[in-house]
Amino acid sequence: MTHHDETALLEGVHGALYIDGEWVAGEDGTIDVTDPSTGEVIKTIANGSVADGVRALDAAVAAQDDWARTPARVRGEILRKAWELLQERKEDFALLMTLEMGKPLAEARGEVAYGGEFLRWFSEEAVRIGGRYAQNPEGTGQMIVTHRPVGPCYLITPWNFPLAMATRKIAPAIAAGCTAVVKPATLTPLTTLAFAQLLEDAGLPKGVINVVTTKSTGALTDRIMSDDRLRKVSFTGSTPVGVGLLKQAADNVLKASMELGGNAPFVVFEDADLDKAVEGAMLAKFRNIGQACTAANRFIVHESVADEFSARITEKVKAMKVGRGTEDGVQIGPLVEQKAVTNAVRLVDEAVAAGAVVTTGGKAIEGAGSFFEPTVIDRVSADMSVSVEEIFGPVVGIQRFSTEAEAVSLANATEYGLVGYVFTQDAARGQRMIDLIDTGMMGLNVGVVSNAAGPFGGVKQSGLGREGGAEGIYEYLETKYTLMPNPYA
Repeated sequence: MTHHDETALLEGVHGALYIDGEWVAGEDGTIDVTDPSTGEVIKTIANGSVADGVRALDAAVAAQDDWARTPARVRGEILRKAWELLQERKEDFALLMTLEMGKPLAEARGEVAYGGEFLRWFSEEAVRIGGRYAQNPEGTGQMIVTHRPVGPCYLITPWNFPLAMATRKIAPAIAAGCTAVVKPATLTPLTTLAFAQLLEDAGLPKGVINVVTTKSTGALTDRIMSDDRLRKVSFTGSTPVGVGLLKQAADNVLKASMELGGNAPFVVFEDADLDKAVEGAMLAKFRNIGQACTAANRFIVHESVADEFSARITEKVKAMKVGRGTEDGVQIGPLVEQKAVTNAVRLVDEAVAAGAVVTTGGKAIEGAGSFFEPTVIDRVSADMSVSVEEIFGPVVGIQRFSTEAEAVSLANATEYGLVGYVFTQDAARGQRMIDLIDTGMMGLNVGVVSNAAGPFGGVKQSGLGREGGAEGIYEYLETKYTLMPNPYA
């Protein structure tokens, strides 16, 4: 990809706020968006004020009733059209994500395919919103159960999957008949701005989706969350921020969906197919440079195969190509910002000081951009920071276990419960693990579980609610029950 193509693409993205179908200047100066592989500013965009956020909510509220009454088929067709346009523009969206977030272009293309599936899936779910009609048990009346849109939503997306995290929230809101204010991550806002334009091109009426980029996230969020016209909040990000939002949501009894932190166990039993386990581990750990809430965080490996697993992972990780995501064959791009590199260095150094052994990598890479070597640390224990905290970087930490009960205990020894990965060829053991490992999702002999047709979400401190699947649209709907007299009485 030439520099000219990158420049033209960036110039084509609106740098303004998208409110009520118009691109408007922000009231509060500008935000510089940087390329994490170079540290250079690639685009300057509007910095929305609290007042801009209120205007966006005003637009969503004004559009709500008409949008709720829009036939489900029409809503679905707009989402289908959006999916089709995304297929036409997939190279542009992939490059845009690589430029603002750093992930390798091959992975960015994968995200366009994955993110697009939420548009296609919810275009089909829009017309499947069901209900019930039944006689009550006493025979005195007829019960009707219907579902209707919850109302205006506030959707807060993270920086690590700039397209998929937006489509995963926006698509079900549109399908259910809800309007929304979207607040993308300040580090990676360009993809969401390009997506807002795509939705307009797909025929979405003005005011249904509004996008406000801001550096004043706290102040703007406080104001929107305290507005009694808002009916729902959906957030993907860290657990501490999610906890704060839930406290705010309580004041107006908002419907809340929270997709929070993870500390995924990756359990390899002695009977695992090691070829599959190693391949799964590479996918589960290094997708998105390790910057995923679903990333395998703790590799819990049976002592009889741990040395071989460690050696094979180390060999693969040593061979990984690090560089700018636009370069051919690059598998590891930069971390999103320098702070993330500092954190990775701290976690590795603390582990080594406590007795763990680095088998490859372990250091920040000097020079431009926020790069960290893909790393394997062996002989990690459950009490080290690298086992307790969410790493969000390309670091594999290997622990050993001897019994199945110990593996389960280690896997569950965290406040998080988003996803777990288990590799075993024993079918009965696999079934036990589905029951015993305390997570909202499980990969059994696979290293990637995310799919638009599956309900994505966690338990414990990893969140509330589900995104995707048949469950995903109900997060944007209220249930209404009506009783009528028995017409035969």
